[in-house]
Amino acid sequence: MIRLQRSLIEGLKSSIPEILLQALRQALQQAVMLEHSTIPVYLYGLYSLDESKNGAIAEILQSVVVEEMLHMTLAANVLNALGGSPAIDTPDFIPTYPGNLPGSVESSLVVHLRPFSQDQLMTYLQIEQPAKAIDIPSDAQSADDGITIGQFYDALAAAITVLAVIDPKAFVNPARNQVGPDLMWGSVIVTDAASARKAIATIVEQGEGSKVSPDESTDGPPAHYYRFMQIYAGAMLQSAPGKTPPWAYSGAPVLMDVEGIYPVPNNPKAANYAPGSAQALANDMFNYTYTSLLKALHALFNGQNTQDQLNVAIGLMMSLKGQAKAMMAGIPNPSAPYTGPSFEYKPVLPAR
Repeated sequence: MIRLQRSLIEGLKSSIPEILLQALRQALQQAVMLEHSTIPVYLYGLYSLDESKNGAIAEILQSVVVEEMLHMTLAANVLNALGGSPAIDTPDFIPTYPGNLPGSVESSLVVHLRPFSQDQLMTYLQIEQPAKAIDIPSDAQSADDGITIGQFYDALAAAITVLAVIDPKAFVNPARNQVGPDLMWGSVIVTDAASARKAIATIVEQGEGSKVSPDESTDGPPAHYYRFMQIYAGAMLQSAPGKTPPWAYSGAPVLMDVEGIYPVPNNPKAANYAPGSAQALANDMFNYTYTSLLKALHALFNGQNTQDQLNVAIGLMMSLKGQAKAMMAGIPNPSAPYTGPSFEYKPVLPAR
């Protein structure tokens, strides 16, 4: 289980409105960064898969990535509602891989950009593991230091409740820079403490499930941790009336075909590709597109919350997908070294 630094929530205990508001803005920026930081990790695993051989695993990873994007949006909505401004278009917004995720304790999980494998699956499970996973069963272990991601969000929700009482004008009126459900399915327009708590609850329930169910809602799919556990268990999670707990990994098989995983490098860096090589050129183009996507999302979350701006971001996402899948599948030359995208900040494409 990933553990976050307790210092992230220390300021949330203040009863002074100005201090509490600033602490919430800082913590919510950390939340935006944290939600984004898992996306390159999951995408690297996803695009390393030959979907014709590992379709079920790819579908699970894709579904989690989509919801991580929603979580990033929800955290940005809460930050904007409190008068903050999400900072996304900066080099330090992108984590360093391998390394700790934003805000995590130094002794916490070290996260790598690696192709999908059983070892990398354990990393996914550690990232998403709730404080008290429902024993269906699960063999993952937890650490004793720091706080969990769920506890971090619980502290945010509690602090927002207090802030609304001691500073009734803390929430910007009218609603400011919100990406609503008309643009992104499942999003929440944040205007007050109640809608802020709803946005935070969505993040937690989709990531961890509830304390009594592995599902993210009464009619929704399993939360991220249990979705990944389906890969570990080799079968889909389904209801199992009469059992305790009443769920079992006994549905359709989820099998991994190791022949359907491309031999891409671990923790690629732009500096590791020979200057002028096809690999370097492909990686530079990927990183330029990735940075352009961050710029587009920065604009989307900072006032340009329109369908046109969202379409720009979606177009860049699709371009990234195409580039990454071609690079990692060895296209056009499968006999050459396979190329892994390094997810680094590159605002200018080098001259050819």
